[in-house]
Amino acid sequence: MHRVQVENLYVEAMLLADEAHATFAAERDLGTSRGDSLLRINLACESLKTTTRLMHVIAWLLHRRAMLAGDLGARADDSAARIGEPVAADWTLCESFDEPVRRIIAASERLFDRVAALEAGWDAPAVAPVQAMLARLHAQL
Repeated sequence: MHRVQVENLYVEAMLLADEAHATFAAERDLGTSRGDSLLRINLACESLKTTTRLMHVIAWLLHRRAMLAGDLGARADDSAARIGEPVAADWTLCESFDEPVRRIIAASERLFDRVAALEAGWDAPAVAPVQAMLARLHAQL
């Protein structure tokens, strides 16, 4: 199950990274910042944050793929085995961006959160449904 999750998330992350690159490049090249240098700087900063967020996700997924494939060099105690802290977007600045840019930024944050949640449960022991039901019954006593 983990292998399928990792593979699906990897494909999603790569597609989102490609879309982010194209969207930020189009925004920059088309001059939609309308000559506003502060808006251009804000766009560049959020572009870097989004790229960083996506690269953390992709690095984590590549490391997990290696671990699942049995690569002896990919250990759970490697720094790449941890997703790390999120690089949060500044949504007060993002409100001034066009909708496609805001959509990419939000999608990258959601993807990061999903991978962080997956990491949090990665090493957690699986609880059988019967054990969960017994725990609920004991809690009600």
